[in-house]
Amino acid sequence: MRLRLGSALVALALTTTLAACGGANSTSGDVEGGQKGGTLTILTSSTSITLDPANSWNLAVTTLGLLDRRLTNWKVGTSGEAEVVPDLATDTGTPSENGKTWTYTLKDGIEFSDGTPITSKDVKYAIERTYAPALSEGIGYHRSLLAGSDGYQGPFDGKELDSIETPDDKTIVFHLNAPYGDWPWIVSTTSTAPVPAGKAPADTFGQKPVTSGPYAVESYTAGGDLVLVRNEHWDAETDSVRTAGPDKIVIRQGQDPAVEAQKLIADAPADQKTFGADFVPPAQLAQIQGKPDAKKRLVTSGPGALEYLALNTQSPKLKDVKVRQALNYAIDRKAYIVAAGGPVSADAASTLITPGIAGREDYELYDAGESGDVAKAKSLLASAGVKDLALTLIATNDATDVAKAEAIQQAYAKVGVKVTIKPLEQDAWTTTATGDDAGAYDLSLGSWQPDYPSAAGNIQPLFDSSQIGGGGYNISRYTSAAADELIKKALAETDEDAAGKLWAQADRTILGDAPVVPLIYTKNSFLHGSKVADFYIGSFPAYPVYTAVTLKP
Repeated sequence: MRLRLGSALVALALTTTLAACGGANSTSGDVEGGQKGGTLTILTSSTSITLDPANSWNLAVTTLGLLDRRLTNWKVGTSGEAEVVPDLATDTGTPSENGKTWTYTLKDGIEFSDGTPITSKDVKYAIERTYAPALSEGIGYHRSLLAGSDGYQGPFDGKELDSIETPDDKTIVFHLNAPYGDWPWIVSTTSTAPVPAGKAPADTFGQKPVTSGPYAVESYTAGGDLVLVRNEHWDAETDSVRTAGPDKIVIRQGQDPAVEAQKLIADAPADQKTFGADFVPPAQLAQIQGKPDAKKRLVTSGPGALEYLALNTQSPKLKDVKVRQALNYAIDRKAYIVAAGGPVSADAASTLITPGIAGREDYELYDAGESGDVAKAKSLLASAGVKDLALTLIATNDATDVAKAEAIQQAYAKVGVKVTIKPLEQDAWTTTATGDDAGAYDLSLGSWQPDYPSAAGNIQPLFDSSQIGGGGYNISRYTSAAADELIKKALAETDEDAAGKLWAQADRTILGDAPVVPLIYTKNSFLHGSKVADFYIGSFPAYPVYTAVTLKP
């Protein structure tokens, strides 16, 4: 399965990565108003942190959010939907030409950690760097959107992108090849963070980056500790999204999640100003239930990333929409949730747009109850003239994913559908699911969290026909002219409310064609020490907001 933020369910918020009407995520955590000062320790099983923003998929609210600012950012509070807000810029952008041109003005008094002023040319140069082959691994939505960028290879040979104009040090203008209403979200992503123009070599900048956020890098040992200290040139009055509570932050890599959780449960003095970046494993989750002190320090997100069963619409066995609808009715979500770790780990899913995202409408198109509607599924299969249906399901060979696949296998057996499970290594699953061989599978488990809090991130990557094969994540290989047109209109819409209505319409249109079975919205649990304050999970993403954490004395 694929989950944006690292393709795995460990240390996601720290590594190389990565979005309503009807109800945002519930939140939990300690919002206690800690004080300035102290040293915060973050434990993670990750063994690598990418510090060059051009090559990072990091979330705006996690590690690189401490180091790098962007033109815009996410306001993620303890309740409600995430919203885009100004960061380095004075507003979230002024569109013209119906959304093809976006203009930003930088705030006064913003400086890099070396004391030099941040100018529009630094933002332009940072974005141009992401076109260099050596720096192309990070978030790249902007690369296909900026006009005249085809064939551009970055600024290191002296060439510039004419579609990014900097008429003065405070103004930056972007010219897009088509209207794009989500551009304010695009310039909140990690790869758009400013770097000193002409002074950020591709091969060395990430080793000791010049930063724009409240922290600078004191030291970094690959696979070991990343030590962050205050950036004395950061001005809190220009930054409304970062608290910058601790004086120092130590990110300790290579931890075992179970050992990490045990240390935090014990809450020894040395670990009281510590939190774990990894999900608390099931065994420790069960243990915590009997320990009141640890239980009050356990923070569990509301429903987050979508896990789904992709139905390969190009498989001859699944071309009939009635068959795909039957598979929606036959699913046993209760059994699937048990396989996923129980109710503490998941809520049943029914929509494609996930909770916490503006524009989401909560509805149930295939109302089959928590354990499925066997009679309805059999009726649809019979009306389609289908008997003895045999399908191949691919999933990663992770033990939990195999258990989830078996829950699906057992549910479909009740309606006479035989499912053969084909476990694959993660890389092999990715190659198979996103490759060009449409006949390699019938069903696939998938998981998706957007890279920024917009319905576009839920819908376009998974269901736009342009994302089939070639490494794209339309793994249901779904093609619909109606859906493509709705996606195109929604992407071009600059009015947020109007865009939300289009995305909600796209959600229902796509699900009516049944290219997937929504399974669960995952919930993540994290543990912190007793002297960690302001530790919470907002409506998006289902990860702690590192930029808000403070410490108790």
